[in-house]
Amino acid sequence: MENLLDTVNRINSCLSDYVLMILLVGAGILFSIRTRFVQVRCFKEGWRNAFGDFTLHGGARKGGLSSFQALSTAVAAQVGTGNIVGASGAILTGGPGAIFWMWIIAFFGMATIYTEAVLAQETRIEKDGTLFGGPVYYIKQAFPNLFGKCLAVFFAAAIIISLGFMGCMVQANSIAETCSTAFSIPPWSAGLVIALLAGAVFLGGVSRLAGVIEKIVPFMAIIYLAGGMFVLFSRIQYLPDTFAVIFKYAFLPEALIGGTFGHALKTAVSQGVKRGLFSNEAGMGSTPHAHAIARAASPHAQGTVAMIGVFIDTAVVLTMTALIVISTLYTGDGPLTAATGESYSQLLANAGLTQTNLVQYAVASVSSTSFGNIFVAVCLLFFAFSTILSWNFFGKINFHYLFGKRSIPVYSILAILFIFIGTTMKSDLVWSLQDMFNQLMVFPNLLALLFFRSVSNTHPSR
Repeated sequence: MENLLDTVNRINSCLSDYVLMILLVGAGILFSIRTRFVQVRCFKEGWRNAFGDFTLHGGARKGGLSSFQALSTAVAAQVGTGNIVGASGAILTGGPGAIFWMWIIAFFGMATIYTEAVLAQETRIEKDGTLFGGPVYYIKQAFPNLFGKCLAVFFAAAIIISLGFMGCMVQANSIAETCSTAFSIPPWSAGLVIALLAGAVFLGGVSRLAGVIEKIVPFMAIIYLAGGMFVLFSRIQYLPDTFAVIFKYAFLPEALIGGTFGHALKTAVSQGVKRGLFSNEAGMGSTPHAHAIARAASPHAQGTVAMIGVFIDTAVVLTMTALIVISTLYTGDGPLTAATGESYSQLLANAGLTQTNLVQYAVASVSSTSFGNIFVAVCLLFFAFSTILSWNFFGKINFHYLFGKRSIPVYSILAILFIFIGTTMKSDLVWSLQDMFNQLMVFPNLLALLFFRSVSNTHPSR
């Protein structure tokens, strides 16, 4: 088992640090050029399309979702524990400058996710009044032969394992751990509640899923942003320094994390790009499942809505995490303000700061330890639970594709069991395998996206 874990970790490191980073960044730049920077031209249009039919009681849309429900489902998948833990890890390892590179990758990722959503809309099918769509459908159309069928099956299997089963275990474990720390709740009892609540949504179909998510996502965003604004108002005199630190260490990271200029810059950029890519999920093939079944005015319209999801994930939620951490730790009287080179690692060790407790520490510095723990626990609860719902839905679509409608109850039962098991145990191998399959599903998705050159001509007059 240890040898297998070591092998999987080596594969993950190679994929995330080199192969996927190059492919996804390259794809984002390419699609930005092909679409004539649709993320700039149609940004305002995307907001209108996303929130023009805003309501917390959207209801069923003839076997599909409203544009806002599709956006909520996509954002629920994108905004997870990575927006707190992942952003913190990027800052600790790559310095505050890593956030600048997250912004850059989100900018190009908006063009990639636009492409995914447009293709998902154009290649979806309708059976008995119900819409079905996602990467498996445009993969098969991109390669209408045995190769395409094999790619589609590979993608479907990878996303079922990665998001439908193991991914939900990861998110459930995060909920159980934070609730245990903040409220002294036994992990198994938290797991039972999470599994029952999730099961009630799973078994209710797409209408119940959409109804729950369209209420959870705005609510969780308000809670997190309100808590973040409380911290920022408490440190308002340091906000100019906060942004100055981000831009300074984006280009001069060696002053903080030490080493040569080249090594430090590579660390800052790679951390920002890697964390950013796996936060906004652009190019990974997950969120197109939601956008495919939106009853939108046109594929282009839904593509612009998808761009807003990346913006909300990175420019709003992830940036709030960064501002909370940097304004309290890296400016003014923060414990890392005087950090330089070799002293940086020592100061981190002395303060006991890790990616899992960084936000708690930051919030506690302007309030109390108990409030910091409770705030992060509540936010992670909503972030992780909404991600569980969306990821389960994406896995369900692909399970249906592979095994048919009658297999869905089996899938739902298995998913509920995985959620409960995830709260009671933590296996490093399971976590690493989830990362591996999550990354492997990118390849068939990107191949299909790159094949459909015609997407650049979608609504050329816009």
